[in-house]
Amino acid sequence: MFDPENLPEIRESVRGRAEADGKLFDELREEARSLAGEVRVIKPRSTTAVSLMASDGGNNRLTFDPFHVQLVRVVDSYGKQLCLDAVSPTTDTDALSRAQFDTDGKPRTALGRMMVDLGKTSLHDLSHMIPHGKLVREAPHKAKPSWVLVYRDLCEWAVLYDRICYHTFATDTLIVRDGQLRSKLFRGELFIEWRHRVEESIARIYQQDRRRVYLVGLAKHSKVLSRYQLAMAIENVFPPGEARYVRVPRELEAKAYVWPEYARGEEEAEDAGGEAAKFVVGDMYLVRFGTRSGDPVWAVDIFTPQSSQASEMFSYLLADAIDGFPVPFYPRCLQRAHEHAEVVDFDLEILQDEIFLAIRNLLPPGKQDVIEAFRLNPDPSGRRFQS
Repeated sequence: MFDPENLPEIRESVRGRAEADGKLFDELREEARSLAGEVRVIKPRSTTAVSLMASDGGNNRLTFDPFHVQLVRVVDSYGKQLCLDAVSPTTDTDALSRAQFDTDGKPRTALGRMMVDLGKTSLHDLSHMIPHGKLVREAPHKAKPSWVLVYRDLCEWAVLYDRICYHTFATDTLIVRDGQLRSKLFRGELFIEWRHRVEESIARIYQQDRRRVYLVGLAKHSKVLSRYQLAMAIENVFPPGEARYVRVPRELEAKAYVWPEYARGEEEAEDAGGEAAKFVVGDMYLVRFGTRSGDPVWAVDIFTPQSSQASEMFSYLLADAIDGFPVPFYPRCLQRAHEHAEVVDFDLEILQDEIFLAIRNLLPPGKQDVIEAFRLNPDPSGRRFQS
């Protein structure tokens, strides 16, 4: 705790810094005012809303997991399981690559189908963040453990790709991704190829079936939103009365990111005649689905080729967000997907039991009782909370 004698010094330091940086806040307010003229009202419509979401690694709160197993699970908002796998930092990535294909080389998973379409048969060739299988086999301590999270995210992108490119749609459908439509996981310009194939599939679905498929990504957190939210509230950019949205110009996006290329869209790359926009396939909008000034504002990416249809897409999202629960004015389809994807409660107990049983089977007969001690009392420190 702070010493009460130090509080005046802390207060003076903080206020002095705020006054020195006041010009920066004035700039933010001016930039927020520049958005006010582009704000549009959202009118409600209805359509089918489907969301895809990967399980959050933070939900796997295992009390005993020496292998650091990561459960990779992707479901949609109807609870349909679209991907299930379990990997650890020491999993042979070459074997994991082969597992995406049948013995005859045909893809057996959504990730395998995406890899084939992108011309890759190795996860390392798909993403520079996935280590070589040889490295994992011979020097596993040199491979960054975070690659398992990269694999999980690639599975989510693959399921999204597979849903659009290899399935039919009975009605017009809005697909909502949990997260922005931008990624640095793909090697080289593979994400550009991903975007072109998705765009072609959406056009094909309309030509053949007369069904419109829309793609958006809604982020839980956004540096752009964090940068401008207070300034927008002060400038009343979203006045009360109706749900509203506004497009965020690329130059304002870039000011919020450490790496400006994360806000570099295809149109900017084409105008400059320089390097292709390799990480971004969506245009960012700030959206308030509620009608009051204090209702939450979200950052939403609309698939760039569909940006001209933003008004229609937000109308569909509004119908789903109005019924948002337990998070108000947050698309219900995303919340349902999260409920289905979470690894908690009984599911978590099952996963934990499987870890214990797997380790027990590795032990010699005379040592198997040791694991039961961990199973019965995994966290002795928890006793301090018992009465």
